[in-house]
Amino acid sequence: MPASTPRRVAAVAAVTAVCAAALFWYGDRHNYYDLRIYVSAIRWWTDGNPLYDYTQPDRVQGLLYFTYPPLAAVLMWPLAQLPLGAVIAVFTLGTVVAVFVTTWWLIRPAPVPAWFALGVAVPPLFLLEPIRETVTFGQINMLLIVLILADLLIGVPRQARWTGAGIGLATALKLYPGIFILHLLATRRWRAAATAAATAAGVTLLVAAVAPAASWAFWTDALWATERVGRTDYTGNQSLWGTLSRLAAPAEPSRLLWAVLVALVLGYGLWRAARLAAAGDEVAALTVTGVTGALISPITWAHHVWWFVPALVVLVALRRWLAAALLYAVGVFGVVSFVDWGAAVRPDDPLWVQLVRSLYLPALLGLLAFLPARPEAPRNARL
Repeated sequence: MPASTPRRVAAVAAVTAVCAAALFWYGDRHNYYDLRIYVSAIRWWTDGNPLYDYTQPDRVQGLLYFTYPPLAAVLMWPLAQLPLGAVIAVFTLGTVVAVFVTTWWLIRPAPVPAWFALGVAVPPLFLLEPIRETVTFGQINMLLIVLILADLLIGVPRQARWTGAGIGLATALKLYPGIFILHLLATRRWRAAATAAATAAGVTLLVAAVAPAASWAFWTDALWATERVGRTDYTGNQSLWGTLSRLAAPAEPSRLLWAVLVALVLGYGLWRAARLAAAGDEVAALTVTGVTGALISPITWAHHVWWFVPALVVLVALRRWLAAALLYAVGVFGVVSFVDWGAAVRPDDPLWVQLVRSLYLPALLGLLAFLPARPEAPRNARL
């Protein structure tokens, strides 16, 4: 055994122990709240009720609904027939595995053994609010990240014929990943973009044949009812619209101003992503596109902002230690972990609370504008 191995084992053990202690101290503050809604809604649907009519009272947000496209309900249907504890175990294990897999895709080829690279990199990532919240809410975010990265970090370098299918499937599961179809177009991956669009449309039509009533209800009504996912001025919403909503509350912000900002951010973000991809750094490129999507989406909950992870990979590789430390601190402290999810505007709120409520916005804008390409980015062509 090489002399360095015991030191590496000790380092992994120490990092894991510190992170586990921090997570234990933080605790489970959501008790798989969102996952419980999904399971209850699908069981309600199984009993013959309209899927998108399901409501669950919430002390903060009033009534909550099932908000995913029908494909998500169809795929989760078998799980919802299991005991709740088993569903929680499956979702948690799946999220943990997905974090390990996607982290390896981001950092390989590493100059050290894979077990050591993952052992020191992954535990600190679970301290980031987006991943903490994904786990304890029981969200499907990491499944979407696996599908997107499989296309961009494996399919694109290989020029695989199936490239785009993952992004298309992710878009059919949750509309947000559709920004990556635009990413493929901006980076001139025409065939992959066509594959993604065809996959999203084809799967959606297939589900419509299986669940016509639910599909009709979603695409003609539920999709357009933004109140179904909560008020837009809640702290958890870290998009441009969320910030504007908090600044304007209790009034509604200007939709024209928002539309102009969205157009500017979308155009600039895709232009930058194309430049980064042309420079050879697919990780930096996909990060900027993900950040763009987070900014322009009407609702971007804190657990949607996984894009801090690849941004940290790029910054650490470039030894931009101060920028990486600041971004990591923002991700760990977060915006909802130590501040409630309620509406931001309260007369007795101190200034620091108001600033923390939109803490992700300057971080996202900074990544959009300044995240650099690595001059010798690794080519992720092989599994």
